[in-house]
Amino acid sequence: MSASTRPLAVVGIPGHRRLELFTAAARGAGLPDPVVVPWRALATGPVDLPENALVRVDSPGEDAETARLLRGLPRAPDLYRAEGSGPQHAGFRAALARLADAVAATPGAHLLQEPADLIDMCDKRRCHARLAAAGVPVAPAVREPVTGYASLRAAMAGHGWPRVFVKPAHGSSASGVIALATAPGGRIRAVTPADLVRSGDGSVALYNDLRLRTYTDEEDVAAVVDALAPDGLHVERWVPKAGFDGAVVDLRVLVVAGRATHTVVRSSRSPLTNLHLGNARGDLDGLRDAMGPHAWSAAMAVAEAAGACFPRTLHAGVDLLVSPGWSAFTVCEVNAFGDLLPRVLHEGRDTYAEQLRALADGRFPLPSPALPA
Repeated sequence: MSASTRPLAVVGIPGHRRLELFTAAARGAGLPDPVVVPWRALATGPVDLPENALVRVDSPGEDAETARLLRGLPRAPDLYRAEGSGPQHAGFRAALARLADAVAATPGAHLLQEPADLIDMCDKRRCHARLAAAGVPVAPAVREPVTGYASLRAAMAGHGWPRVFVKPAHGSSASGVIALATAPGGRIRAVTPADLVRSGDGSVALYNDLRLRTYTDEEDVAAVVDALAPDGLHVERWVPKAGFDGAVVDLRVLVVAGRATHTVVRSSRSPLTNLHLGNARGDLDGLRDAMGPHAWSAAMAVAEAAGACFPRTLHAGVDLLVSPGWSAFTVCEVNAFGDLLPRVLHEGRDTYAEQLRALADGRFPLPSPALPA
């Protein structure tokens, strides 16, 4: 049965623009609207799927009730809080196990993303280890557990790294990420979207903000790190980014069925390049010309190598750091749901139409190479 004759099913948030964009792409390809499996349903129990369905998993984010159900809370959490990604990831894993059981019980159904791949991509520690094992260039990372600010500073001293990125292991959209720089004399500077709020009882809370905060008081930095640590932390050495057009840049590269397709230049005057933090899309053609064809091809090859680490998953958004002089390329993250790139086209197709094209062409699933031991 060809992809064009099989029903599509999407685990998603009804009404979310991700689902609307994918539905529009299906209609544009002459396909029926996908069957929607609400994340709220999957978060609470078994779900039914159409026979022969191609099953796509979209992000469970940006819905407070889904977050409540995944975390097993009595009331909906504040989605602006940076804490809570650990319990949500545990609920995400359990929900994906239920989805895998539903697919196995449905004749002809096939997942477009391998649950184990999604779990690893949504755990920065596991994702980093998987990429490194495959020889994909990644930033050096702390392997020992970082359980708070004291162990973070001990790890930095042990490795001789004065500057690091501290990332919640299961965070997304730069939630709680800290660009931390230290200097002799006890000087410290932490740039983060996390707004530290202290209560009268001595407790602290972290709220993600679109405006970056800079902390230079060590007590504040320690409070931020200690608040994030219970969810798990991933710490990498700070690798310099290339400058272009008066800012530092990196790339979001969508890899679909093994091929680098859509690319966005993320341009920033701060250490964090995420576009929702007020940063701009850079000049893609200008950057490609500045890098030259050899360096550009090398960058895309690294992105494709990262995508190849997840061969049973149709698409992945690879965050690619370009070093000064275009001399090296480092994978920062691989995003399971990194295909929300509005108005970015490849050969006239948006990211969702590209995925449907790969299915129609029979380019997925890819063969599954053996991973290194």
